[in-house]
Amino acid sequence: MPIIKSVQGVYPQIPEDCFIADNATVVGDVTMGQHCSIWFNAVIRGDVHFIKIGNKVNIQDGAVIHATYQTSPTTIGNNVSIGHNAIVHGCTIHDNVLIGMGSIVMDDCIVESNSIIAAGAVLTKGTRVESGSIYAGIPAKKIKDISEELISGEIDRIAENYITYSSWFRTE
Repeated sequence: MPIIKSVQGVYPQIPEDCFIADNATVVGDVTMGQHCSIWFNAVIRGDVHFIKIGNKVNIQDGAVIHATYQTSPTTIGNNVSIGHNAIVHGCTIHDNVLIGMGSIVMDDCIVESNSIIAAGAVLTKGTRVESGSIYAGIPAKKIKDISEELISGEIDRIAENYITYSSWFRTE
């Protein structure tokens, strides 16, 4: 059973069509949209500020979503994939974004729509990722504009695949 619990009387809001893996943790002021999936060992900790997650968001194995006490909530848009072991902390992620495996997005960052954060990238505090770009490196910098092929071939494909993958676990 996943750990889903209230913090200071605030209980996570999770639609019935969302998949939460058996050992995932979702606590406190967390609001999720439709068709989301939270995978094995992922932690969404809405204890110090709110976390708002849109529709069709997948938070993959080992990822951590948190915020900063009283200053930086976390907001994640629609159609977002957060890769294995990524950290998303006190920031804003707009729609149609891929956050790569092992990447870190720090407080007060804004990742605009149709963007990719490469695996292992580190977005330092307050970085703004412009729409339609790919950021990579430590600290992360823009490396190129994103193509329409990457938007449909990676961002959309991964989000749709995770809806399919989660359906495999609902039948068990």
